[in-house]
Amino acid sequence: MSKQIIATDAAPAAIGPYSQAVLADGWLWCSGQIPLDPATMQLVGQGTDETAARAQTRQVLDNLRAVLQAGGCDFADVVKCTVFVADMGHFGAINEEYAKYFGTDAPPARATVEVRRLPKDVAVEIDCVARAAG
Repeated sequence: MSKQIIATDAAPAAIGPYSQAVLADGWLWCSGQIPLDPATMQLVGQGTDETAARAQTRQVLDNLRAVLQAGGCDFADVVKCTVFVADMGHFGAINEEYAKYFGTDAPPARATVEVRRLPKDVAVEIDCVARAAG
């Protein structure tokens, strides 16, 4: 098995003992992204309301895009996502923002799970698996 660690300054640095992504045998396994601004490592979208959930979702997906691009992929290559939300009451807002990045014609498979708590008490975290070109 070939295995390559993927890292980019365009996404937040890992805040634990994990890689932003791992490219293995043509598959890019992206770690969960939370809404940290990669330049400041500060949380984007403070608060617990729907507006904050939307802003956090956009930042999460911008971070995920940066990791995907560092691994030679984009959203069209994603085959599976897992969305972790702190409040399923924000699912509609999060889903609307998610659709802006993945579209509705051929979106990836997905699971959405409400969890008790996420790192740094954020509203949303998303990970994904993509098929790398070549």
